[in-house]
Amino acid sequence: MKQTYFTITSNVALTSDVYQMTLVGDTQGIKCGQFVNIKVDGFYLRRPISVCDVVGDELTLIYKVVGGGTEAMSKMPVGHRLDLLTQLGNGYDVDATQSHAVLLGGGVGVPPLYKLAKDLVALGKQVTVILGFNTQSEIFYEQQFASLGAKVLVTTVDGSYGIKGFVTDALKLVEGYDYFYTCGPEPMLKAVYNATTTSGQFSFEERMGCGFGACMGCSCETKYKTLRICKEGPVLTKEVIVW
Repeated sequence: MKQTYFTITSNVALTSDVYQMTLVGDTQGIKCGQFVNIKVDGFYLRRPISVCDVVGDELTLIYKVVGGGTEAMSKMPVGHRLDLLTQLGNGYDVDATQSHAVLLGGGVGVPPLYKLAKDLVALGKQVTVILGFNTQSEIFYEQQFASLGAKVLVTTVDGSYGIKGFVTDALKLVEGYDYFYTCGPEPMLKAVYNATTTSGQFSFEERMGCGFGACMGCSCETKYKTLRICKEGPVLTKEVIVW
């Protein structure tokens, strides 16, 4: 864990309630699947946000406005300095797949899969990305994933765009994958668990207090022991998960 200051260089809406923020600062050591914890003035607890991408000293975060803290973030101007805790969580293991990985993201579970996809493509892996949303107006980052060289499938629950249904419906169309990575709401994760035929890694979204393992507020039971989602997670392998 590292505490450092970042400066906002961009903060724009991708959809009606999803924003992309870019910042510059000390990004050293930040890995795909990790998260940062942001101090927002006027709020006691920091806001945990998944890492979307890192390029040089630039950090990209994507967040959804769901309460007062994220609403305040959406109004922060370019040039505003933010106090961040970085290098939080264990992140994804990119070496777990041999040749073809499928990445499944739902809603705001999509952002952490972007740097993962980029890192896997850089390693010469075949990458198929399945993005799940409720409706067409909620879709973001389809083209960004495609620009990496990944095959992209998009699902919408109402059928307004792409494949009608859920990410598990699109998964039926993917052949030959040897590993999967996923992030999204728990009902989606459980459905992916039941639909997949290989091992894989799940990134869980839990309410966090401190964000670095001290308060035990995000502890969860696994098959072997209690783990802290913010410290030993947020990424857990399929084999240890208890539903």
